[in-house]
Amino acid sequence: MNKKAQTTATLNLRGIRLLAISGSLRSGSSNHHILKYLGTQVPTDINYIIYDELALIPPFDPGLDNDTPPDAVVRLRGLLTNADGLIICTPEYAFGVPGQLKNMLDWLVSSSSLVEKPVALITASLGGEHAHASLLLTLGALNSHVVDGAALLISFIRSKINAEGQIIHQETEESLNILMHNFLTLVTNSLQ
Repeated sequence: MNKKAQTTATLNLRGIRLLAISGSLRSGSSNHHILKYLGTQVPTDINYIIYDELALIPPFDPGLDNDTPPDAVVRLRGLLTNADGLIICTPEYAFGVPGQLKNMLDWLVSSSSLVEKPVALITASLGGEHAHASLLLTLGALNSHVVDGAALLISFIRSKINAEGQIIHQETEESLNILMHNFLTLVTNSLQ
């Protein structure tokens, strides 16, 4: 039995929609590589999308957060509303959450697109503990449901991924697989 089958054999995953968002705008970042890896670990009957429009989200302006918000915000909210779960993988910048990721989350405060939504949070950076703690607070303020066993801090990430973006640290790979199993379990349970 392969790794995918072992971790998901007892779950009914057909038709599940997962949205994955990287807090890094750099397409070749460690965070993007982690999200790509997770995409290879989900069964084929899951719709797994890596969001690629984070850079298009305008600066948050409460005056524009009305019945006709900016198009990029409308698209994001629609994707989140239709997703059964959200995976965030982010670095830490200057001991905090990357600005564009925090900006995106600010646009979600007035919408209900994350209320009770299952969320997996991965912070992968040199350190990461400050951004990780801050994001847990922010996601709590948005009434999302950060899944027990699906919040992971990966420090010193560059020593755990090679130049081709492959995870070369066995413990990190195993932790990601456990996180994904825990996350998929909660997502399927929340849909029943």
